[in-house]
Amino acid sequence: MLFVCYPKCSTCQKAKKWLVDNSFEFEERNIVEEHPTFEELKAWKERGNVPLKKMINTSGMLYRQMQLKEKLPTMQEEEVLQLLSTNGMLVKRPILVSEDIVLFGFREKEYACIKKD
Repeated sequence: MLFVCYPKCSTCQKAKKWLVDNSFEFEERNIVEEHPTFEELKAWKERGNVPLKKMINTSGMLYRQMQLKEKLPTMQEEEVLQLLSTNGMLVKRPILVSEDIVLFGFREKEYACIKKD
């Protein structure tokens, strides 16, 4: 299982604590040091059947600085995924990826449904 996070993010810290407390094994990856690639984002979107808007960090400073609220509605999906792949801070986090699940953000009810590998 892959856990993509920003270590300073309190939501990511809560998700990691939940995984550890529930004895899940996972590989941790810092989203800033090694941001998701276009190919990964596209594959995760399809595998997890994740709506594009759920993959975007709409509460980040970069989102506001780039005025993405105004720009995103006119962009094609491929363009959005390409943009997200340029900077991990644009991507909703944490991301939890396994063979059968892809979750963006942390909601304990969703994590509670995860099967251990």
